[in-house]
Amino acid sequence: MVSPVRMSRRRRGQVIRGVQYAVLVAVAVTLALLADWQEIARAFFNLPVAAAQFPSIITTALVNTAVYSVLGFCFGLVLAVPLALMKLSSVPPYRWIATVYVEFFRGVPALLVFVTFGFGVPLAFQLRFDIYSTVMLSLGLVGAAYMAETIRAGIQAVDTGQVEAARSLGMSHGRTMVTIVIPQAFRIVLPPLTNELILLTKDSSLIYLLGLATSQYELAKFARDVLNTTASMTPLLLAGLCYLIITVPLSHLSRYLERRTGGRTVGTPESTGIEVEA
Repeated sequence: MVSPVRMSRRRRGQVIRGVQYAVLVAVAVTLALLADWQEIARAFFNLPVAAAQFPSIITTALVNTAVYSVLGFCFGLVLAVPLALMKLSSVPPYRWIATVYVEFFRGVPALLVFVTFGFGVPLAFQLRFDIYSTVMLSLGLVGAAYMAETIRAGIQAVDTGQVEAARSLGMSHGRTMVTIVIPQAFRIVLPPLTNELILLTKDSSLIYLLGLATSQYELAKFARDVLNTTASMTPLLLAGLCYLIITVPLSHLSRYLERRTGGRTVGTPESTGIEVEA
């Protein structure tokens, strides 16, 4: 009895890739045939509607989105550093406080934080925040929880041998952390921090809940407002492209920084024994 001819591994791989390409082409052709291109062009590529959005979508919405994102990121980063050190502290209450903060703001939707600072806090404490303060606090408090964990892991990823060498030279624990550990930790965590800035940029769209003046519009609010008046999806497409103007360069920057740091990832809590003394 003649045994069946068996394909080589290379040939089998070529066949599998060929089938995958065929399926992809078939799906693309099917979608192209089923799509109503005239309606798509009218809804998403309405050139008169698109032209009417300039230059406001750039000078107002895009600029405001960038400003809101940077404000939230800077405030969150300033708050994240002490939180990370508190999580590594040898004093249990510090660790408990930092852990509760991180778990709370990582578990609560950013939407609720915006509503709290936009409406809840002003009603409860008779405080009035301007729009920039509200966005900075809302984005910063949420972002700090994620950045604190990233920085904490980055600190623990630093080789303990360098800490021991610094201590053997007579450096205090605090000076060792400031001059040796934290600078190296930031070098390690720059890529994930850049990714966090991208996430905050997208979360800035939640500001639409607060009620904005026209000069305070960010991209999502700007597009939604124009959508309601024109009944065209073109403003949403433009807003998406403007978000990409911000996020794509940041993504490339993150990959560049990752290559510069040798692709090193942050460590786990068990990776080293670095602790922060009270």
